[in-house]
Amino acid sequence: MNIAILNGKVFLPGMITEANLLIEDGVIKSISKQRLPADKVINARGLYVLPGIIDCHVHMREPGQTEKEDFVTGSCSAAAGGVTTFLDMPNNRPPTLTKDLLEEKRRLAKRSVVNFGFHFGSSPDTLNELVPENTASTKVFLDESTGSLSITDDTVLEQVFRRSRLVTCHAEGENVRKALEFSHKTSTPVSICHVSTAQELQALQKDPPLGIEACPHHLFLSQNDDTGPFTLMKPRLKPKDDVAALWQAISNGLITHVASDHAPHTIEDKEGGMPPYGVPGVETMLPLLLDAVNKDRLKLNDVVRLCSQNPARIFKLQGKGSISVGNGDLTLVDLKLKRKVKADTLHSKCGWTPYEGKTLKGWPVYTIINGTLVYDEGAMIPGQGMEVKYERDRKDPA
Repeated sequence: MNIAILNGKVFLPGMITEANLLIEDGVIKSISKQRLPADKVINARGLYVLPGIIDCHVHMREPGQTEKEDFVTGSCSAAAGGVTTFLDMPNNRPPTLTKDLLEEKRRLAKRSVVNFGFHFGSSPDTLNELVPENTASTKVFLDESTGSLSITDDTVLEQVFRRSRLVTCHAEGENVRKALEFSHKTSTPVSICHVSTAQELQALQKDPPLGIEACPHHLFLSQNDDTGPFTLMKPRLKPKDDVAALWQAISNGLITHVASDHAPHTIEDKEGGMPPYGVPGVETMLPLLLDAVNKDRLKLNDVVRLCSQNPARIFKLQGKGSISVGNGDLTLVDLKLKRKVKADTLHSKCGWTPYEGKTLKGWPVYTIINGTLVYDEGAMIPGQGMEVKYERDRKDPA
């Protein structure tokens, strides 16, 4: 079935213009001012047609903790949030530290309704395991987080950097400088995950890495919003001065991308004696940012830069990040649509959200994956995502 998207405000490279799109065989075949006949027509008048949103930092919990989330529920949550591609982190149970475990994860992820990719894990015990082809990065933990993958030995850390094409790093405080030091020492690019303080931003301003990620919970929540275990995360919520520094770093272009760090846990886990770190967020990331557009904190082109163009560039995702002939992922948004965030209407298995009751203006209304409509004004349509592919111009493993 082919699809025509008519009368939308289309975000083409360098401009927003009213145009019509024709999608055939999974990709955009034509971008035109002419009316395009098709089997299915979407009248996008009043809507913005964006490149598919990419969330490059999620924890879908499969395998090992499917009571919290799995690739079906997590990807439905992504699609309803306008996310067409996610990159899944390796700290599962067991963590994704070998090629065999990665292949098992690939098999499970074939049930995803949106496109997917994987970060590979690292630990002192698996240094002989080469980073597999077709992975987004090697994930390095320099601080405590969910799982037990922290690397504290500098010799091990150097070996991990040297065998990697790209490192994504959980680094807080002074460990940000350590990540930058080993990136320079090994000539391996690094992307710093979930930056949350003005101090970290100062270090990164002096020595910018390939990527600097911010997360919605650090942009839209602060220590004043701390409600106990349901806002417990790593890095933790920060004072308002740090939140203001993050927004300034978005404004001046220092922060390269926004990712949800979608980390769902059951209500029972969060209410237990040792609540785990993490909050869900893949479905609310784009609405929060669109609401910020309506409040003049962002421009729509900032959202596309932070959530489409730069993630595609940093992780070298083939065919992602722009609207052009040959690409097939689109997110259509209504900037005037107001909706209240309610856990019982979200798709994550965990059943709660730190934004409960918050009214947001600006929501995705259609999500198209590989030329197939999977989210249609609140309705999920069965579909199947594909594993992403990467450009191969990174350095070869040492």
